[in-house]
Amino acid sequence: MTDTRRVDAYEKVTGRAAYGTDRVPEGVAYATLALARIGRGRVSRVDTAAAEAVPGVLLAVTRFDAGELRGPGFIMGGGFSFQSLQPLLDDHIAYRGQPIALVVAETLVAATEAAELVTAEYDTEPFAVHLDAEGATTLVQEEAIPLPLLADIKVGDADAAIDASPVRIDRTYEYAAQHAVPMELNGAVVEWRDGTLIVHEGTQNAAALRHGLAEQLGLDPADIEVRSPYVGGGFGQKNSLQPHLGPLALVARRLGRPVKLVLARSQTFHNGSFRPATRHRVRLGADAAGKILAAVHEVDQQTSRHDLFPAMHTEITSRLYGFPAFRGRHRLVQTDVQTPGYMRAPFESSATFAFESAVDELAYATGQDPVALRLANDTMTDPVTGRPFSTRFLAECLRRGAERFGWAHRNPEPGSMRADDGSLVGWGVAAGTYPGSIVPAVAHLTAGADGRVTVGVDGHEMGQGIRSAVALLVSGDLGIPASDVEVRVGDTRFAAQHLTAGSWGTASALPAVHSGLRELRKHLNAADTGEVDVAAAVERAGHPVEVEASTLGPGQAPEALDQAKAGHLAISGPVFPEFCTFSWVAHFVEVRVEPTTCRIRVPRVVSVVDCGRVASPVTAASQVRGGVVWGIGGALREESLADARFGGFLNATLEEYPIMVNADVHRIDVDFVDEPDLLFNPVGVKGLGEVAMVGVAAAVANAVHHATGKRHHRLPIRLDSVLPTPLPFGPTPRVI
Repeated sequence: MTDTRRVDAYEKVTGRAAYGTDRVPEGVAYATLALARIGRGRVSRVDTAAAEAVPGVLLAVTRFDAGELRGPGFIMGGGFSFQSLQPLLDDHIAYRGQPIALVVAETLVAATEAAELVTAEYDTEPFAVHLDAEGATTLVQEEAIPLPLLADIKVGDADAAIDASPVRIDRTYEYAAQHAVPMELNGAVVEWRDGTLIVHEGTQNAAALRHGLAEQLGLDPADIEVRSPYVGGGFGQKNSLQPHLGPLALVARRLGRPVKLVLARSQTFHNGSFRPATRHRVRLGADAAGKILAAVHEVDQQTSRHDLFPAMHTEITSRLYGFPAFRGRHRLVQTDVQTPGYMRAPFESSATFAFESAVDELAYATGQDPVALRLANDTMTDPVTGRPFSTRFLAECLRRGAERFGWAHRNPEPGSMRADDGSLVGWGVAAGTYPGSIVPAVAHLTAGADGRVTVGVDGHEMGQGIRSAVALLVSGDLGIPASDVEVRVGDTRFAAQHLTAGSWGTASALPAVHSGLRELRKHLNAADTGEVDVAAAVERAGHPVEVEASTLGPGQAPEALDQAKAGHLAISGPVFPEFCTFSWVAHFVEVRVEPTTCRIRVPRVVSVVDCGRVASPVTAASQVRGGVVWGIGGALREESLADARFGGFLNATLEEYPIMVNADVHRIDVDFVDEPDLLFNPVGVKGLGEVAMVGVAAAVANAVHHATGKRHHRLPIRLDSVLPTPLPFGPTPRVI
């Protein structure tokens, strides 16, 4: 089939696609939150009298009994929520912005006005919001969380090898905290119908919402339905149960009517997860020709007091090149914030900024071309386990990207290239990788008398185009138009809906659908391959044909499927019994630095990706462009500024948290190796959504160095970081 358009494009561009809080049920009431205004301590008194006097206010709740609302548990500790702390259960304030009251009114205006009138008295305690703040507590991760998965990676004696190396790089890099700020704000519409709790929420993990609410409210999961057909941007922030949902369900039951809550943008900065601040020390040892003999990558990562958000930065940096020796180390720094979490390429973006910047420094120290040095250190064997990679086309990504970018015309001397308007021109490159993970998935396929096929499958549509990927797979297999395939995702009525994250959504859903198609062909008495006249086959059967199929990751135990159906994480990979799986990417970036203001522009990017088979070309290209835009924003714009005076984050609005806009986005050329990874799964697809971002920030920083001669060890790179340029503008550089 040649139909490659997005199957849900029309619904999205015309506004017909209904997102979680687009629903306005009859009789709906509106809820808002009142938030704590201290960095840490206890609330001694909450006064809601003025709030309750606002016309239209229905109730104001400051505390729920432990018998009616229990804690949800941290998702990385066997629970269901992005953090273990459930507000409105006691008087403890763990961070500024924590909810202290929930107000419900007939209108949003009344609820908002009332929430602003809630006042409180506090007993304050000292707090810490920065990695180096007094009172922050540092823990060695492998000691604090003694799990094999989180143990530090050690191969050989990296420290001794570096000390003995002719060329050594030793640098420290900092990556600021960042927030995902998806277009769709966090929120939900909940209602009770005949004893069933129905939740409409934009979520990446309907199963966690269903089972987490059941745990919190003492319900049977069968009495809860979660419906999330579309997510207006998840990026990790919506990967689990949010703390507003349990209280919202309780007030809806008290009032006997639907209740809707949409967090204000500033509230999402304090009541949603975020990418934690990190500090990286990278040490490289190499010979004079740039062959890397050993590497050390040490990371300090921010976490909260009440949860230990695990760091996994070295999972990818230990695999980027063929190191004879490698040592990683993770430390967790406890601060007074909500629990950080998974923001697109959560560890990988910051890890590659540090590591690929150090590799670029090594290229200059050894006089090697940055692309050639990376190619010389390529490997087809995982340095950590000794197992082969299922596929690894990083070298192809680098070669193809260099050719498309015109890398051969690059003058390696920093400051040597100018545009015709006088701007300094810099060209930078970086490699990236992302682990190939897979989760159990279930697919339900129904063939109807009209020739249409309906597919209900584990997965969530959050912009990555999973509907299109599934529809194109079914279309290509059966030889029917993609428009005759209906895909249902994000809805617990059709499948369990395990978390969609970690770039495993398509890689998990498509094998289940592929298996379902094999079953469907059997029940339609159709051949194993070739086009199928679905309507005629159903007519011969005399009834619609329904099948179900489930799949696991390579070597995954069967009980993982039950674990997934119960709303818990059931992830396998990237290390499998006989191989390791990663996606790979190479980014080539051009920057232009205006000579007076030193404003940095990114006029073009070339990105080449190895993500296995490209399941949906249109959505795949969009994913890469979106990831590149994010990476540029992370390099030049985004930083969540913690407030050391009062706690919380200072720039908690889009006015003050600058993200990339259309005027910042120029030419982004995308290419794919498009070689199927049939060891990973029978469809041959690997993850794409996050690897697209990995390495972009490093490529930008390396390009800025090439343009100006100045290295940047902290992101974002601001104007004051570039001024004054250390290079004279007098010599006549080459104009391109």
